[in-house]
Amino acid sequence: MSGSESGPQHHFASHFADSGGVDFSGDQSTNITEETREELRQIAARYPQARSALLPMLHLVQSVEGRVTPAGIEACAEILEISTAQVSGVATFYTMYKRKPMGRHHVGVCTTALCAVMGGDQILSDLQDHLGVGNDETTEDGKITLEHVECNAACDFAPVMMVNWEFMDNMTPDSARELVDKLRADEEVTSTRGATISTWRDAERVLAGFDDGRADEGPAAGPASTLGLEIAKEKGWQAPAVPAEAPADAGQEEK
Repeated sequence: MSGSESGPQHHFASHFADSGGVDFSGDQSTNITEETREELRQIAARYPQARSALLPMLHLVQSVEGRVTPAGIEACAEILEISTAQVSGVATFYTMYKRKPMGRHHVGVCTTALCAVMGGDQILSDLQDHLGVGNDETTEDGKITLEHVECNAACDFAPVMMVNWEFMDNMTPDSARELVDKLRADEEVTSTRGATISTWRDAERVLAGFDDGRADEGPAAGPASTLGLEIAKEKGWQAPAVPAEAPADAGQEEK
């Protein structure tokens, strides 16, 4: 919308075209087998209303295809008995669903307020230079897809990164470069509060609801998260007791 000729000119710039859609062109070969379809049906059967299963079903598609593909969209739509447009609308709404091939590992750098202040912006910039990629781009060797991500709810360990959704805490530009170099060399990397890093596709299968047996591998919390609890134990602090509620008919018995 623009103002008068003498007044300020206001222009609305849409960036929806830059966000990308599902690629329906080119090679449409697929890795989705009848076994995959059966697992998609298993996911749908977990829910009273089958269409509620769409999010984990799309994660399973990504674990098999490396992204959301037209074949994956069609399989989900067929099993859920909804339109491909409805599936595509969900797949293109959430950033966790990828529309182009992903690398072996997804590396996310938190750039929300506290992490940014603590060095997250510098880490992202350094990694982009080190890897030779921009945001949401994949290295030429196919090993790393780099993305700036929003708050990971780990502010007590800022700045944080995630590899295939596993935490890497208290990062620095140097430790971040060392981390991605190990990933590219296929060396073993362990999350600071979680399991040994597998691959992005393996993580997507877990998000689809298929247990990899490693949920208890590694610590679930770090010292920064449990500091308050340790101080309370040391000082003998306890929350006040909650008084028991009187029975609902207590007043009538007194009458």
